[in-house]
Amino acid sequence: MADQVVMGSGNETDETIVCYAPTMITTNGIWQGDNPLDYSLPLFILQLSLVVIMTRILVFILKPFRQPRVISEILGGIILGPSVLGRSSKFANTVFPLRSVMILETMANVGLLYFIFLVGVEMDIDVIKRTGKKAIVIAIAGMILPFLMGVGFAFILHQSTHFVRLSTFILFLGVALSVTSFPVLARILAELKLLNTDIGKIAMSSALINDMCAWILLAFAIALAENEAMSLSSIWVILSNVAFVLLCVFIIRPLISWMLRKTPEGEPVSEFSICLVLTGVMVSGFITDSIGTHSVFGAFVFGLVIPNGPLGVTLIERLEDFVTGLLLPLFFAISGLKTDVRTIVGFTTWAILVVVIVLACAGKVAGTLLVSIYYQMPLYEGITLGLLMNTKGLIEIIVLNVGKDQKVLDDKAFAIMVIVAVIMTAIISPVVTNIYKPTRKLSHNKRRTIQKTKSDGEFRVLVCVHTPRNVPTIINLLEASHPTKKSPICTFVLHLVELTGRASAMLIVHNTRKSGRPALNQTQAQSDHIINAFENFEQHTGFVSVHPLTAISPYSTMHEDICNVAEDKRVAFIIIPFHKQQTVDGGMEALNPAFRAINENMLANAPCSVGILVDRGLTGSTRLAANQIAHHVAVLFFGGPDDREALAYAWRMSEHPGINLTVMRFVPGENVLETIGETRRNESGHEVLTVSTDIDREKQMDEDYIHEFRTRTSNDSSVVYTEKVVNHGEETVAAIRSIDGIHDLFIVGRGQGTISCVTAGLTDWSECPELGAIGDLLASTDFAATYSVLIVQQYVGIEAHGDAMIGTPDSPTRHYELHDFGHMRQTPHAPAIFHPRP
Repeated sequence: MADQVVMGSGNETDETIVCYAPTMITTNGIWQGDNPLDYSLPLFILQLSLVVIMTRILVFILKPFRQPRVISEILGGIILGPSVLGRSSKFANTVFPLRSVMILETMANVGLLYFIFLVGVEMDIDVIKRTGKKAIVIAIAGMILPFLMGVGFAFILHQSTHFVRLSTFILFLGVALSVTSFPVLARILAELKLLNTDIGKIAMSSALINDMCAWILLAFAIALAENEAMSLSSIWVILSNVAFVLLCVFIIRPLISWMLRKTPEGEPVSEFSICLVLTGVMVSGFITDSIGTHSVFGAFVFGLVIPNGPLGVTLIERLEDFVTGLLLPLFFAISGLKTDVRTIVGFTTWAILVVVIVLACAGKVAGTLLVSIYYQMPLYEGITLGLLMNTKGLIEIIVLNVGKDQKVLDDKAFAIMVIVAVIMTAIISPVVTNIYKPTRKLSHNKRRTIQKTKSDGEFRVLVCVHTPRNVPTIINLLEASHPTKKSPICTFVLHLVELTGRASAMLIVHNTRKSGRPALNQTQAQSDHIINAFENFEQHTGFVSVHPLTAISPYSTMHEDICNVAEDKRVAFIIIPFHKQQTVDGGMEALNPAFRAINENMLANAPCSVGILVDRGLTGSTRLAANQIAHHVAVLFFGGPDDREALAYAWRMSEHPGINLTVMRFVPGENVLETIGETRRNESGHEVLTVSTDIDREKQMDEDYIHEFRTRTSNDSSVVYTEKVVNHGEETVAAIRSIDGIHDLFIVGRGQGTISCVTAGLTDWSECPELGAIGDLLASTDFAATYSVLIVQQYVGIEAHGDAMIGTPDSPTRHYELHDFGHMRQTPHAPAIFHPRP
């Protein structure tokens, strides 16, 4: 048998590809004198390993520059291809010989098929239906102008590719320049901390619409490219595609839904169902390929009709890591291997390349800017949105590959377009970081503490939630915080989600709850659960408003997202869950070490007061009625700004008819006072005098606040105030242990920066120093595990006297250093730094 096989790349290959012995797949081994690279399987394994290793190295190198993974994958292919390493004919012929191209491309396309199927599964068409008019207009405007640029560019390049019809060439270049990649854009927005902003939401919605339009245009482009003249066959291709879509929507989807209904509730999806769906992907690809469209179109449509729910979750969990980590880089690498930068020769060609990049970018920006001006958005926001819409990715690479396979694009045009895609996507993160400064919009917040919040004003709280387990206690705490018509509570609920390499983590941004469809993945199911609980709380409790938000970020920078939301929403208090949770036997176990780092970063950087909630249940000892609660709250007061803040919060709670409040003030005994007085007489010096003055000032502020509290609550039988004289830490611990066990919530100040003899020695054995001496003591397993603890830190970035000196991280302001005694010392000419505690 002696056939010659013609490859898609147009190269005729050796007839040994067709007539080879079965042993040519696997080697007999080097000891038999065989070269493993002469056999297809070892060669493929080497190629795949090289591609993955090269991609991972580039991902690591480009990570500081905030470059999306797609850039690393294409660059990896270009480096391995004829542009760099492939210049050595020995390397090219040994590692990427022509005979291996068919296997490599086949495997790359299998990976692409399943990845596009997953994109379809993850995409929610209902989101597009709910998208606002603004996003639709921006998406269309952002497509039209670059498409027209592509038309102009097509006329210039078409002179060298006369063998293809101009209309087909125009369609391919137009689509390639006008698309926006939804998955890549989502990743960039998360990296730039823009997912929760208005501009981020508009960009995501617009990209989703743009993606859908691109798929339709791609189907048309392929239908036209397959046929040299617009004839009856092209119409048949388009009609067959429409028939295939209708078949999927009206027959396949109901069949899959019926199959899922047969699965008992709570049971995992059967292996048979999974295998059936995975086979369906290949069948769909085969059908659309046979029709005359690319196989990925069939996989995408099939993915779209998979109902949201357990099947979607299972498919994503089983396929995503393998497909995106191993097979998809192969597809991008193939694109890089086909890109030969050496074909771009001469000043004219490079000039065309620069012009295309500039014009295509300008087209997107101009189209988006016109719409944003019409909607009266700020100029820099319009430009930022335009730049974000320039994100290129998978679809464009598919378009270019199909174009090259159909001989619509020659080597030069293909190389130019791949480089255009890489450069346009690579410049987005750095340029947007410099242009778009969200801090410009931040308003000055003069009420960054509970103490400074007006009793007849809105109380704004930011609640951070990791898992649904955090929710009940937080809701009970908010309910006990006494929302009234005079002082309503505005609650911002921030679900903290770790940013992983998975595309599915992004989907939470487009919430599908309102569509009535089940959650798509575990993260979204958790988010829905959390939001539903808070919305239920809002409906059943008066004078409470709930605003759900999601922070998707690496845990190392999660605190930045929380601080940005707190600053943006002008909140007075942030509640974060403690990093440990209670076990069945009453002990405390750490959930995730990263949660502790988030809490420590929050205490150091928060733009308002912070409370860490140690959750041991706050169900209340009795329920008076359906909408009434009963809690016994205790405040341990030692003195200092944190303790005053803790008292301010408890004071607010005490106004609730179902709250009984006990305030225990710890007063140093005579022995302690005599020791302090002796020390002051013996020592001299400016620094000691300053410290003494500050201690006296803090003591006076404590006295004034306690006096005001006692005066205002003197007639309130639900408030009990006691003073306990203690001389050292052991007496303090004994006094705390003696408190009646009926209390279900302790509120204490963190007390950092305040030295007190009555807590001396308590920090020597601290497990969690970030909670302060008393907070750590109450959170430890040594104490009865029947109460929750709220450890409060007051925001001290405001001048203690006179007018408040407010500063945002970007604004020039004075710098305050902290003494060990919790007071502020001003240092002139220092930059603005907000670190409330050392």
